[in-house]
Amino acid sequence: MKKLLLFTVSLIIGLPSFSQSSKPKSNDRYFNINKNIDILTTILKEIDLFYVDSLEVDNVVNKTINSMLAQLDPYTNYIAEEDMEDLQFMTTGEYAGIGSVISYKDSSVIINEPYEGLPADKSGLKAGDIILEVDKKDVRNSTVQEVSELLKGTPGTSLMIKIKRPGEIKDREVNVTREKISIHPISYSALVSNNIGYMHFSTFTENGAQEVKNTVLDLKKQGAESLILDLRGNGGGIMEEAVRIVNIFVPKGQEVVSTKGKVKQWDRVVRTNEQPVDSIIPLVVLVDNTSASASEIVAGTLQDLDRAVIIGDRSFGKGLVQTVRELPFGGSLKVTTSKYYTPSGRGIQALDYTHRNPDGSVGRIPDSLTTVFHTVNGREVRDGGGITPDIIIEENKPGTISYYLLMENIVFDFATEWVQKHPTISPVKDFIFADEEYSKFKSFVKKTDFEYDRISAKTLKSLEEVMEFEGYMKTASEEFKALQNKLTPNLDLDLETFKDEIKGLISSEIVKRYYYKTGAVQESLKTDKTFEKAVEVLKDQALYKQTLEPTPKNIPSAAEMKETLKKQYSEK
Repeated sequence: MKKLLLFTVSLIIGLPSFSQSSKPKSNDRYFNINKNIDILTTILKEIDLFYVDSLEVDNVVNKTINSMLAQLDPYTNYIAEEDMEDLQFMTTGEYAGIGSVISYKDSSVIINEPYEGLPADKSGLKAGDIILEVDKKDVRNSTVQEVSELLKGTPGTSLMIKIKRPGEIKDREVNVTREKISIHPISYSALVSNNIGYMHFSTFTENGAQEVKNTVLDLKKQGAESLILDLRGNGGGIMEEAVRIVNIFVPKGQEVVSTKGKVKQWDRVVRTNEQPVDSIIPLVVLVDNTSASASEIVAGTLQDLDRAVIIGDRSFGKGLVQTVRELPFGGSLKVTTSKYYTPSGRGIQALDYTHRNPDGSVGRIPDSLTTVFHTVNGREVRDGGGITPDIIIEENKPGTISYYLLMENIVFDFATEWVQKHPTISPVKDFIFADEEYSKFKSFVKKTDFEYDRISAKTLKSLEEVMEFEGYMKTASEEFKALQNKLTPNLDLDLETFKDEIKGLISSEIVKRYYYKTGAVQESLKTDKTFEKAVEVLKDQALYKQTLEPTPKNIPSAAEMKETLKKQYSEK
């Protein structure tokens, strides 16, 4: 209770600092804020005194705060003192622990992915290991969060982890020494065909730009004459790191991003402040619909400056900037304070959280309400919906069966079993998951009583109930049965129809067990159409330069020219 009252007082004290005038309207607003704070505090006191059951005050207050913030946007969050380590990891990429992803599976916490060269990996822990005890504490019924807290600790301290490894009868005890864990943001880099340097950059944490810079210099030293910066799957991070990455490729003093919000004193224009590593080397940036925030600053700025060809699918569309505000008792408020804009002046934000639909949902800004902006060379680009690539390679939507095979850990479990029978595999470039192995996978799936496409089943059930209620089943029963037959999953057919897609998922999971994230990226590039297009563009300098030039006006498209020629030669 004391904690809440101090929090209330601090809010009341802090509010006037944002006042820019003493107009009556402002006074009314602050009166309403203070009035509602007083009401909320009084309600909490009354409930605590008179409610029939004892009240967990922290739980009630946290839920109230989270419910209030949910009305704003997904990125404005209250971070309690006990969760500050997670915030630190998001911004620095560092924590002290064993260096492994853990997850919940079949009522147990398991090792999902040990990071290469870190304590979990060095001590011999493997993906699929079930965690039974941590320092003699039974964790068989613990949550992922509870186990995670036990695994973290002071660097240099040791802990004993008891595990059950699938396929083995006897439990194992593994001694692990904690270390300061720093996640490397470059998942994979290499020189590919025609002296093209490639790097996959996974997250914008502190010093991420320096890692990119070092990788660029290393690739150039190996002989790279052009570069691919892969930002697919990169959800963003620290904005300043995005500016530094742009600075690697553009001159000092160039505007990269501007921010605008309610507090005008916080508006700013951010420019590069160092000499670039290479401002002329041909550059392609890859994005997809999960590339967000800082990734979009990099891609959007390089596109606006005609410094890189952007290839892939339209990016996520997160053009909001968050500021971390300290709160009493060690907590923080991560609050959206502004929107950001690329050098051409366009905004990237795709969803309008200030205007919600009656059901509480939000929608993308329609294309009809977007505005045209222009790059340095005069090419047209639009705001209001992420970064639209210069060359669009739409991501294939995976089959429903693929989604469920991943979500229900069928692929993961098969890979765990497969690895136990194969101590080693060939290098990634030579590895092939053969058809005969896929046949074994199909048998494995059938033994698990695997079910999928439950959305269709639920929808059909709802439709059947509505038709029965409204009396349509008598007249449309045949049509309904035909639809039901069409939408009923056929496991054998779908496993064959989506064979190549599923084989890719299995190959990636297997390769990751031997060659970690680096291997998984390498494996994915084997059949990557977006990557192949990037290589094609960089091999053809005429195509590269042409892509960065504006489309001449009043010149018919290729389709129109083809139609004109067709009519011309068909006339008698």
